[in-house]
Amino acid sequence: MTADNVKRRRALVAGGASGIGAATAVRLTATGADVLIADIDAAKGARLAGEIGATFVAVDLTDHVAVSAALAQRDPFDILVNSAGADQHAFFTQTGPQDWARLIALNLGAVLNTTHAVLPGMQQVGYGRIVNVASEAGRLGSKGASVYAAAKGGVIAFTRSIARENGRMGITANVVAPGPIDTPMLRRAIEDGGEKLMTAMTSATLVGRLGTPQETAAVIAFLASDEAGYVTGEVLGASGGMGCGA
Repeated sequence: MTADNVKRRRALVAGGASGIGAATAVRLTATGADVLIADIDAAKGARLAGEIGATFVAVDLTDHVAVSAALAQRDPFDILVNSAGADQHAFFTQTGPQDWARLIALNLGAVLNTTHAVLPGMQQVGYGRIVNVASEAGRLGSKGASVYAAAKGGVIAFTRSIARENGRMGITANVVAPGPIDTPMLRRAIEDGGEKLMTAMTSATLVGRLGTPQETAAVIAFLASDEAGYVTGEVLGASGGMGCGA
């Protein structure tokens, strides 16, 4: 992907303070996009924005009113990347309604909130690239992460629906489905699950290793570019072959 594909594009990276979102913010900024990072982690988000020449806004992405207020007075965005997420490694019967609500709010609700705020501007100008980060768990299911998988499956269905509603308006909507990516969220899960979980994750891939946030960001950047203008409603795995044959 050349820099001209996103140069001067206005991009919102929701959940961009760390992990895949941070790598995506770095990638898009480096290729010339005007990036706004939105995240609840003000310290990490502001520090990253300062380092790469982006802008930062502290906002709870699960709060529809707060998201709408934070984005209301801004010019339309050309690119929306939804990368916020949280997992909980536990069997379903070991969790309860409070756990479910938290996981659904961040993994699915945040996507609804940002899309609801940004999509009208894209429709107005007749251009948009929406890239939502789901998970192979949303396609395959995940032992010990059932509600997370359900929420990510919802992201896939929602994204395909948005693609159908907006395809004739110059707006594409796609999903990147990572497998085990070496992020702080995964490291916390490994701490809980131990070496056995790490072995299970890497052996589930065809390449036998964890992916990097930068590798996932490269896929996101492609879908956010003009080169991907004929790609919409798709789920693109970035999982080392974890979803092969699914």
